[in-house]
Amino acid sequence: MNQDTHQGYQQSRLPVPAEYEAVFSYFYHAVNNTGASVTKTLLPTYQTIMVFVFGGKGVLHSAQETLLEVAQCMVLGPVKQAFDYTLPAGTSILVANFKDDAFYRFFGRATMVGHPDELVKDNCFTALWESLQHIPAPGAQVMHILDFCRPYLQDRHLLSAQLANFEDENLNPVKTIADATGQSERNVQLHQKKQFGYTMKERQRYQRFLKAVQMVQQQVAAGAPIDWFDQIEACGYYDQSQLIHDFQHYLHLSPKQYLKFQEDICLAKV
Repeated sequence: MNQDTHQGYQQSRLPVPAEYEAVFSYFYHAVNNTGASVTKTLLPTYQTIMVFVFGGKGVLHSAQETLLEVAQCMVLGPVKQAFDYTLPAGTSILVANFKDDAFYRFFGRATMVGHPDELVKDNCFTALWESLQHIPAPGAQVMHILDFCRPYLQDRHLLSAQLANFEDENLNPVKTIADATGQSERNVQLHQKKQFGYTMKERQRYQRFLKAVQMVQQQVAAGAPIDWFDQIEACGYYDQSQLIHDFQHYLHLSPKQYLKFQEDICLAKV
């Protein structure tokens, strides 16, 4: 478990058992013991997330400045742009991050913003939240969620597995998979959009940006000056304006603003 404590605000990443490595990337836990509300920024992950809130109401801030209170549980995703969230004093959250097509394998179409009560009958997510609030240890909460999810998980479609595991950066994944499976590129694209919630083009753009952000954080951690032109070349950007555009698109910040506020931003690897 990776844990970070800063002036009463504790946050950690909890790994998942090998059985679920293709389903969840990790679980994120945070608790605010500072005595005042704390606001953080979540970097886009291109994953669907399920957020459980305990001890109070969390608040999500959209790019349009809309405030959304979460008292128990909410599903969001795939998360394609950064958003702020606020935890009042004494409040904690537990976030499940679904990998690739995993949300579709549980509940169907992979694009969802709303209360999870809408996903399945009998209000079972509220019942899950009720159970979780009586389990004090985050690790034990994670195991309880995994036990709850097991009966709902469907087998992965072969085409989804090929899309999720494609790694050759020199080939067009959609064309390559379409040729290998005897399908049209359009069918492959529609399958990914339906089960993943995003296109391969969107994913590749995000991965390029994520690489740039990770390089920046590594240089900041090492105390090295940032050479933006090195970032452009290493990450495959055409020029500085394209890099700036991606920072504004995903984070609503310029690269320099990101450096100023990066300590308050949660970076999620996918």
